[in-house]
Amino acid sequence: MAAQCVTKVELTISCTNLLDKDVGSKSDPLCVLLQNTSGQQWYEVDRTERVKNSLNPKFTKKFLIDYYFELVQKLKFGIFDIDNKTFDLNDDDFLGEFECTLGQIVSSRTLTKPLVLKNGRPAGRGSITITAEEVKDNRVVVLEVEARKLDNKDFFGKSDPYLEFHKQTGDGNWVMVHRTEVIKNNLNPVWRPFKISLNSLCYSDMDKSIKVECYDYDSDGSHDLIGSFQTTMSKLKEASRSSPVEFECINEKKRQKKKTYKNSGIVSIKHCEIIVECTFLDYIMGGCQLNFTVGIDFTGSNGDPRSPDSLHYLSPNGVNEYLTAIWSVGLVIQDYDTDKMFPAFGFGAQIPPSFQVSHEFPLNFNPSNPFCNGVQGIVDAYRACLPQVRLYGPTNFSPIINHVARFAAAATQQQTASQYFILLIITDGVITDLDQTRTAIVNASKLPMSIIIVGVGGADFDAMEFLDGDDGVLRSSSGEPAVRDIVQFVPFRKFQNSPKEALAQCVLAEVPQQVVNYFSTYKLQPPKNPAAK
Repeated sequence: MAAQCVTKVELTISCTNLLDKDVGSKSDPLCVLLQNTSGQQWYEVDRTERVKNSLNPKFTKKFLIDYYFELVQKLKFGIFDIDNKTFDLNDDDFLGEFECTLGQIVSSRTLTKPLVLKNGRPAGRGSITITAEEVKDNRVVVLEVEARKLDNKDFFGKSDPYLEFHKQTGDGNWVMVHRTEVIKNNLNPVWRPFKISLNSLCYSDMDKSIKVECYDYDSDGSHDLIGSFQTTMSKLKEASRSSPVEFECINEKKRQKKKTYKNSGIVSIKHCEIIVECTFLDYIMGGCQLNFTVGIDFTGSNGDPRSPDSLHYLSPNGVNEYLTAIWSVGLVIQDYDTDKMFPAFGFGAQIPPSFQVSHEFPLNFNPSNPFCNGVQGIVDAYRACLPQVRLYGPTNFSPIINHVARFAAAATQQQTASQYFILLIITDGVITDLDQTRTAIVNASKLPMSIIIVGVGGADFDAMEFLDGDDGVLRSSSGEPAVRDIVQFVPFRKFQNSPKEALAQCVLAEVPQQVVNYFSTYKLQPPKNPAAK
């Protein structure tokens, strides 16, 4: 699984028109931040300073919080009037609170909402404003490197050189942060340009030592050191194509043995540039909308919905694996879509009135308006649709992938990173139109969209694993490769006994990187670009 999008977000708090609880002066407010663990348990994360005599405080202390796209992170902001020196807030006057998710805050960037009392009534005219700022250094170094006259380490042919870049940790150890590709049989190699974050290369410190080692690659793993040198970002930054920065590659063992030793070759930095790259939160805070669409498998292999062993059977408390998957993923994504209107489709059923087989029918049977209001709307439409359709087949994915791809293709006409589409397909089994689906995914990989497939039931899901490009590049039936991996597949049974958040965590963990990869590849900026501040 991809590394999670862990990033730190700084929240700035201010309030207006707070209740006045002090006689003869104004309230002395403080804001406390609570976070919800699963269930109803709240724990305190931090609190601001107390602002004296103010009903419109602007708190200077910021809240620093870890942000995970794939989790619903519930927060509560409580405002108290502090009139004593105790840490306990139970003996202080309560001025109001506000509950929301971190997703709602970052997708609004600035959120202003009324404060409410414990009974849910308005706390006078009091309101709270929360502003989110990502804490980051998103500078990236672009390097072009070549070498000449490297020592030959091979008896047959020439050396196969590659470079390793290392940074120095606080305790003096060296950690490798980048390895170039191997250039076979060449003493004057030119490596492909590459990018590395400034933080990874030197902790964003321009004068911190960077060690570069040049090796001769050997297939048995016993790579020979050709030579090395040390430098700093300040020095590398001086490089330009007309005036490269050059370093002698020194092999200490050879230098000690040989009095006439000069060097083991020259490494030339042809180009070094520091650029700023947008992060996932730059796109979200800059106005990018995530559009969520659901596709549900109504093929006959699910079993008769009236039978308790059917995957579409609704248990006495009204749930099944399809609904659990919709809730789990939908609850995370809905925070990133302002209108919360989600198209929902079924496939593989005979539908009224003529009971023709359809591979993309709206759950609400309204082709001109297939939208459902919120995640609850999708659930309601599914429950209403189930008794009206006849489960049939085959299991064709390509129509619904191509349907969403048409909207994603229309969004590419805009010149900014304003729309990204996420298709959730929930299915019980083996794809019938595998070739067409592969082609549909390869075409969609060029568009602003990702596909999440959740497999329910106990079927053999090998074909799904094959669509998820983690193990290699997916190709269309004609051999065209996908330009990026956009499919994430998980079998629901893996999460049957896990907390309800676990499924969304797994299927959504790769989405932030997929969003960034798409928009950065096509050099699209957020509609309102916070990175350009």
